[in-house]
Amino acid sequence: MATSSLSSLCHVPSSSISVRLYSHSSSWPSRRPHASVFCAHQISKDSKSELEVVYDPRSKFEQLAGDVATPRNLNLFSPCKINVFLRITDKRPDGYHDLASLFHVVSLGDILKFSLSPSTTKDSLTTNVSGIPLDDRNLVIKALNLFRKKTGSDLYYWVHLDKRVPTGAGLGGGSGNAATALWAANRLSGNLVEEKQLQEWSAEIGSDIPFFFSKGAAYCTGRGEIVENVAPLSSDLPMVLMKPKEECSTAEVYKRFRLEKASSAEPRKLLEGIMTRGISQDLCINDLEPPAFEVLPSLKALKERIKLASRGRYQAVFMSGSGSTIVGIGDSEPPSFIYDEDEYQDIFISEAFFLTRNENEWYREISIRSQVDEESTTQMCR
Repeated sequence: MATSSLSSLCHVPSSSISVRLYSHSSSWPSRRPHASVFCAHQISKDSKSELEVVYDPRSKFEQLAGDVATPRNLNLFSPCKINVFLRITDKRPDGYHDLASLFHVVSLGDILKFSLSPSTTKDSLTTNVSGIPLDDRNLVIKALNLFRKKTGSDLYYWVHLDKRVPTGAGLGGGSGNAATALWAANRLSGNLVEEKQLQEWSAEIGSDIPFFFSKGAAYCTGRGEIVENVAPLSSDLPMVLMKPKEECSTAEVYKRFRLEKASSAEPRKLLEGIMTRGISQDLCINDLEPPAFEVLPSLKALKERIKLASRGRYQAVFMSGSGSTIVGIGDSEPPSFIYDEDEYQDIFISEAFFLTRNENEWYREISIRSQVDEESTTQMCR
């Protein structure tokens, strides 16, 4: 009897059946397999041989587990970051600058949807906004190309980017997208490499990308690619992100930067102060603020006005990265003038909080309302 026929007869998958042929003896074997194993026997009159067909359900379980473990599509949250402080410590021979910064993931982010594509030559990227390149100039495509180059994978993807993080904001939205794409490609390929390897590779396409493979909070040095995990800041500390319509060119900001005019504050001291005493205005130093304010004078005026109008509501007001986002820590609402005056009608406003992730999991989107409800529940249980 053929294996396929036995599979049909016994209502079990043929991939889980093995066939064993024994010489026939005067008696059946005294030991039968474990009760979880189905056995069928047939005596051939001509050959007088015993045919034993064994169904092991464990093999089907392992097959199903493999199917579950490697999905064919993923919807992932792609968060952005802020620089709680940013010191520029030196200019390198290769033209880059050495920095020392406390990076932290925050709850604002994009959504990236990945599906396996039948294409054997290219990925397909779509988005909900205009003005974003959809070819290999985009960090998502660069990340997928990098993964194939490093692993030899031949998989290509359909990707949709639901963009929420503004561009030219100093929030690392594109870097977060690239890190998310690398993590997704690895997951959809059956986890070919460890996260640490993804982190190392990611530095080849962007200085800020390795940070996103931390747990959400890190002291970053070098070009930003040297990532040291640190204790996260409290997720119940509110903040507001305010980005004017105007953008700061990162290249232009660094071009105008003068090392001799940078802060003399020791980065490790800034980190220690924030970790022990919390966020304060004197610790949230950004050496790129002066050149950014030269590039965009209205940004300096906005920051100073926010500080004056807040009347102590914020623990600190500072620019993130190379701009042009101004961060207010300690309150989730912007000053009223931003709502009231026509000059600021186009400003991007988002409340946020500090975000982390669990080991071997990607970041999860948590709404502000969910965060408030969780905090209320925690306080009630104390």
